Amino acid sequence: MFTRNETRRIFVRGVPIGGGSPVTVQSMTSTDTRDVEKTVLQIQALVAAGCEMVRLAVPNREAALALAEIRRVVETPLIADIHFDHNLALMAIEAGVDKLRINPGNIGAASKVREVAAAARERGIPIRVGVNAGSLKAELLERFGRPSPEALVESAIEEVDLLDDLGFTDVCVSIKSSNVTETIEAYTLFAERRNNPLHIGITEAGTLRYGVIKSACGIGAILSRQIGDTIRVSLTADPVEEVFAGISILKAMGIRKYGPEIISCPSCGRTEIDIIELAGEVERRAALLREPLTLAVMGCVVNGPGEAREADYGIAGGKGFGLLFRKGEVVSKVEEKDLVDELFALIERDGRE
Repeated sequence: MFTRNETRRIFVRGVPIGGGSPVTVQSMTSTDTRDVEKTVLQIQALVAAGCEMVRLAVPNREAALALAEIRRVVETPLIADIHFDHNLALMAIEAGVDKLRINPGNIGAASKVREVAAAARERGIPIRVGVNAGSLKAELLERFGRPSPEALVESAIEEVDLLDDLGFTDVCVSIKSSNVTETIEAYTLFAERRNNPLHIGITEAGTLRYGVIKSACGIGAILSRQIGDTIRVSLTADPVEEVFAGISILKAMGIRKYGPEIISCPSCGRTEIDIIELAGEVERRAALLREPLTLAVMGCVVNGPGEAREADYGIAGGKGFGLLFRKGEVVSKVEEKDLVDELFALIERDGRE
């Protein structure tokens, strides 16, 4: 099996994908690409949230033409999402995008794929072959009976081999289904056969609440197998939420460090302070920090002091008060109403020293 360290490395506007590079977080704009102003504003919001690459839908010539205007004001790596019309891919390349997402099986004859590959090679633009369970070719569905993991992998192999035969090897692959276990199996099977860098995710994961859980299960399981080089959490929600979820998954897996991580205990009958409100306020305030700190918010004396001592900073609550910890040492005893302020004042003081 080809793991993250063993996949081929490609570059998207200087950002490496594969070959042991940091796993990157992507999202996709939900605006009409033809509306340049709204699209640029959304890209800026995504980047501010931590997005490292942004994909844009290019369904027609007007959208393709808008890409050049967007490129002039956006430095973030841009990926053009192309279906059915190879001319849109050529226009996107000319507009200055940094990567193409195509399905060679739906943009026409091999001569058209060859034309796109030649133009991409000339500009140093990689291609993502995107295979989804909902868009498999009829012959594969007939052969396998359904969009099984084996059918998804076979589709991806066919398309990668087509580009390989054309001498184009800067290829990233995604093999997505809305079924978590089948997606995990599909990526595992593909990683056993090819060393292309992999863009992973659960397609059509759903609305914010359930979609995040579903994506975390699938993406986390795939990453735990040392498979996957870049991710997107696909949600029926503001795409900024996709970025927050993607970053959180990588943090939880210990793969990337993005600012503070909050450790907090569940509320129970032993808790004598408002731990839910306390943890929520710490999380809100911590969102402004960029240092990779661990902050513990504990509600009682059972697990609180021990867990807080393992964190960079921590609070262990009592009745109307709490203990403030730094690196396992008690700093002070603080009234409940002042705990959050004192915690962040301590972090700020330490940062100045």
